Amino acid sequence: MYIQQLYTNCLAEAAYYIESNGEAAIIDPLRETTPYIELAKQRGTRIKYIFETHFHADFVSGHIDLAKKTGAQIIYGPTAIAAYNIYVAKDEENFPLGNITLKLLHTPGHTTESSCILLQDENTKAYAVFTGDTLFVGDVGRPDLAVKSNLTKEDLAAMLYDSIHAKLMPLPDDVIVYPGHGAGSACGKNIGKETTSTIGHQRKQNYALCCQTKDEFVAAVTSGLEEPPTYFFIDAAINKKGYDNIDEVMSRNAVALSIAQFESEMLKETIVLDTRNTNTFEKGFIPGSINIGLDGQYAVWVGSLLDHGVPILIVSDNGKEKEAILRLARVGYEHVYGYLEGGFEAWANAGKTVDTINSIEASMLEHSLNTRTHKIIDVRNKTEWASGVLAGAELIPLAKLERHISLLDKEVTYLIHCAGGYRSMMAASILKKHGFKHIINVQGGITKIKEHGFMLVIPEEV
Repeated sequence: MYIQQLYTNCLAEAAYYIESNGEAAIIDPLRETTPYIELAKQRGTRIKYIFETHFHADFVSGHIDLAKKTGAQIIYGPTAIAAYNIYVAKDEENFPLGNITLKLLHTPGHTTESSCILLQDENTKAYAVFTGDTLFVGDVGRPDLAVKSNLTKEDLAAMLYDSIHAKLMPLPDDVIVYPGHGAGSACGKNIGKETTSTIGHQRKQNYALCCQTKDEFVAAVTSGLEEPPTYFFIDAAINKKGYDNIDEVMSRNAVALSIAQFESEMLKETIVLDTRNTNTFEKGFIPGSINIGLDGQYAVWVGSLLDHGVPILIVSDNGKEKEAILRLARVGYEHVYGYLEGGFEAWANAGKTVDTINSIEASMLEHSLNTRTHKIIDVRNKTEWASGVLAGAELIPLAKLERHISLLDKEVTYLIHCAGGYRSMMAASILKKHGFKHIINVQGGITKIKEHGFMLVIPEEV
């Protein structure tokens, strides 16, 4: 028996490869199929099953392409309905894999078809459970993502309680928990940093599993939920109805554009997405560009900030263009017109107009805070504000910034910060795109602000 977790930091997502006696199963694969096919080839195994724990909202799964390339069977839990060929398993149905057995446990709550996969070893002993978005390390799946359902989040939370207590809590303490996501995923609200655990540890440490009653559980898991990213419901629909082959998508989208071609496409309704890191971007960029760096949760923020229906033009570091486009496809953003050949350097060397963003160190904030024409914008999330904010700061989560732009004053100088600097540069680029000229990024965010001893307060809304 062999198990490998294939973890993708950008999406905080875990796919799994399970193998026994020449047969393999894949759980929740990402859009690209090569990693799974190559792994099976290296190990001399045949992919027999592709398990989907549910219709994912936060990424487009690779199950359809993988099934076509390998002949493996796509398996979902009870109630699943898709526009392509799937096998809908019965609750507690067994699937033999070499010398082991994979048992599907229907665990509705995150979604109605959500399921976990219990691995029983050669001696039929419960060894590990792949919990998808039902159970995370330190958290459970959020119950507010049902697509086209009359069920409320409270209804789903109650179902989740029943599922966990009927199917997972009775498992032995030493059963390994392999969740579908880790810290940073918006599929939960308080997911821990570890990417594996045990049933016993979660029984003691997971806040949701420590609730004494169903009512307490429902109240706990439905409170404090951040608004889900806008692309979540789009991706869930894509995973239900199917999608274009990823190889065709890459061939269509990864097209090098000359400066003249790029400028021509910019005249259409397009978004220029600059994927370079913040320190490079601020020193020079194509006017109107939005900065979302590849070095962070790139795909998640693209899905949270950019209109899914508007075509995208890519500006990347040389050699990173295809990565930028593939990671867009992972979250269903396939309407890419191409990328700028030679990157920003080619643009600048051609004498084209460039823009910049000023940044200051946190130590320079004191003067600005005493200036009436300067205001602070804190683009962290509400849960982060509980650790303290600068007095007088405007609190606008990055995902909601564009909705609040009409309330901001273009004559004011705005100093923008987040936790460490990644999100504040996104915010600065968005404001620049909307015609704000007096924008200053605070390097290092609240982390550096705290280091320099600035007084923080807890806002009343938190």
